[in-house]
Amino acid sequence: MIPKWLLICLLLISFNTYSQSILVVDSYHSTYPWSISYKEGLEKILGSKYELTYIEMNTKHIPKSQYQAKADLVWEKYQALSPALVIIGDDNALETLAPRFLKTNTPVVYLGINANPRKYGIENAPNFSGVLERPLIKRSLIMLQQFVDVKKILILFDTSDTGEVILQDVFYGKTSMSIGKIHLDIRKIGLFNQWKQAVLNAKKEGYDVIIPALYQTLKDEDGEHVDAEEIIKWTAENTELPPFGFWDYTVASNKNIGGYVVSGYHEGIIAGKRALEILRGRQINARVFSSSKGYFIFSQSQLKKWNITLPDKISNEAIFIE
Repeated sequence: MIPKWLLICLLLISFNTYSQSILVVDSYHSTYPWSISYKEGLEKILGSKYELTYIEMNTKHIPKSQYQAKADLVWEKYQALSPALVIIGDDNALETLAPRFLKTNTPVVYLGINANPRKYGIENAPNFSGVLERPLIKRSLIMLQQFVDVKKILILFDTSDTGEVILQDVFYGKTSMSIGKIHLDIRKIGLFNQWKQAVLNAKKEGYDVIIPALYQTLKDEDGEHVDAEEIIKWTAENTELPPFGFWDYTVASNKNIGGYVVSGYHEGIIAGKRALEILRGRQINARVFSSSKGYFIFSQSQLKKWNITLPDKISNEAIFIE
């Protein structure tokens, strides 16, 4: 029989560990591959120690005029839950919720943030810490030259806030520029039919490579959102140019060939570790962390389809999927 004093201690330890809940605010939705990926990272670090409660803002599928109403619902959830810590995923949620959390003592860890934290007024906030998402776009484009004869690239963005932030922060607002010996053009597209035309005309317009980067907010002619999986699969099937990607979830046998990518899972791991340190009372030396770690990932079937042979240096480092 377990001594009474030991039983009480075990119950207290269990209570102190599992009574602390964490609220995870997702800018997007549960089936979005990026969200799925970073949540897997969070669960790996925190899932066995804390209760993670998720709430979605679904900002890929609603107009910007409705963001604040979604933020109000998140705030109601926060007040009802009284979590020990809040994790905020991506810019839309952070932008709408930061002013409220700045007035609290609740620790907030953010991830997937493309904009500078100064935009949201949190750069010096003592209760904010997080991970900046920095797609390794310029490095990715330069590395393409090692295994593809490329001089001109077409990058396709949807009209999402994420695309605009990347356009401003990475490309300084320019939609046409040169990086080394590569010329690239960026097009922001809102309708799937326009996207299709851009894909089908790319080769005739002199491009060597196409990068379907962001496509999750495309709509049809009736103003309805088109399923993101349908878009990327259609693009891979119909393009006359090899398609590459900046994010790992865009790579598959029926999607992009591959590339030098960033991972939501990796960001979830970093954010989870920061949250764990905060909850354990450890001092964090830096308030902002960059997920600058990238890696090569390629679809073997897509490499074969496009007759691409990788140099040994890249092949030895890369992850391969079917």
